[in-house]
Amino acid sequence: MVQRHRARRVHYDLRFEIDGVLVSWAVPNGPTLDPAVKRLAVHVEDHPIEYLYFEGVIPRGQYGAGDVIVWDTGTWEPHATDDPAAAVAAGDFHADVTGHKLRGRLVLVRRGGNGAESNQWLLLHKADDDAVSGWDPEEYPKSVLSGRTNEQVRADPDRVWLSDLPPAEASVALHPPAVAGPTDEELAALDDLGAGGKWEVFGRELRLSNLDKDLFPGRDGEPPVTKRELISYTARIAPVVLPYLAGRPLNMHRFPGGAAEPGFWHKQLPDHAPEWVPRWRNPDAKPSESKTYLVVDEAAALVWAANFGALEWHAWTARASDPASPSYALIDIDPGAGTSWDDVLVLARLHRTALEHVGVRAAVKVTGRRGIHIWIPVTAGLSFQDTRTWSEQLSKTIGTVVPDLVSWEWDKRERGGRARLDYTQNVHHKTLVAPYSPRAAPGAPVSAPIGWDELDDPSLRPDGFTIRTELDRVAARGDEFRAALGEGQQLPPLR
Repeated sequence: MVQRHRARRVHYDLRFEIDGVLVSWAVPNGPTLDPAVKRLAVHVEDHPIEYLYFEGVIPRGQYGAGDVIVWDTGTWEPHATDDPAAAVAAGDFHADVTGHKLRGRLVLVRRGGNGAESNQWLLLHKADDDAVSGWDPEEYPKSVLSGRTNEQVRADPDRVWLSDLPPAEASVALHPPAVAGPTDEELAALDDLGAGGKWEVFGRELRLSNLDKDLFPGRDGEPPVTKRELISYTARIAPVVLPYLAGRPLNMHRFPGGAAEPGFWHKQLPDHAPEWVPRWRNPDAKPSESKTYLVVDEAAALVWAANFGALEWHAWTARASDPASPSYALIDIDPGAGTSWDDVLVLARLHRTALEHVGVRAAVKVTGRRGIHIWIPVTAGLSFQDTRTWSEQLSKTIGTVVPDLVSWEWDKRERGGRARLDYTQNVHHKTLVAPYSPRAAPGAPVSAPIGWDELDDPSLRPDGFTIRTELDRVAARGDEFRAALGEGQQLPPLR
């Protein structure tokens, strides 16, 4: 396999699978079929076999940061040896390759004799039937997997490689395969179920109860929203929201008596949860803390949570695989008692301008209550202190522009009715409500993602989208929060 890799410099990574690893050389000018050309090849560390078909972006701050395409792939056979690992160790390795672009015999010879301490090798192509005089790899710039160039992959990567994760987890999909929603037949079965019973959806059998119960009081003259409607919405939105929940412990905000009654936080997965429900056991949990969390790695798990009374879904900012490293920097525009919706929009637009100025990509959503949330995808390896410090600096800079609108007091009673730009949400034990989650309020409003341009729409309201309207909106506009799924970013210095 050969990858074209644009890191600090453009080079080609030539890799041979030997003894379960990818034995690798970095070739600055790329391999060639021209037998008259000798290329410098730098012997680098072996790479894990999971890297074999990686194509995407390695984020800034990670080893080998840059964009990568699979420039060529195929098979190879050793020549004149039955022990290729020993041939590499001896500094004289010959391979007959059959790829999409490279064919024939490649020879790698360590420079400076057989001294194992040298990493400088020469790469050449034998003058065989596959040799082509004047052959230049740069004339064939496209991936053999996707047909895309490095520039195209960089502009819209499908995957990122996070080198600080175990190899089996390091290749992270930015656009996970879409999960099919419930079929018309399955939704009809839910409608016909009566007050409760077994419902088969997403390949799972769920026991549903109290389906005719009013969970959300009505508003604006509409009837109350029933549990059946919540279950239906959850099943239909689950494929959209799944990428924002998968791999993350979920704090469930439960309202078993409905949104008109007080709710409570439920973090510990109950013992009666079905065995198939995904979960994470926190190895660092103290005796007084929750030890096992629900992890919504499949759509049916979210439906199970909704039936369990979780009207609101709050996923961790970090993944269970690395709880100390947040995936996002969070900005919570939290209105005070005297803060108007117009004031909230002013603060959100100022953040929009600031983020555009520093070149940082972010996703924005209304809270379904009175405020606005902004999520900024960050590169792996940052700490919560990093994201908190950066968010504090950004928000306090914005606060100096409109000091009459903002208070930095923790206690709401001390804020004089003003808004708080709450950077303190960037802590490992705090969460913000997930995109598309219902809110426990009349009408079943949704924390709905919006386009940045909608901040200028006079009809926008923070609780204007509900479980009765959001699905049509998603069908028409797609996932407005997808910017949060893109490549993680380094947070630039703010001056």
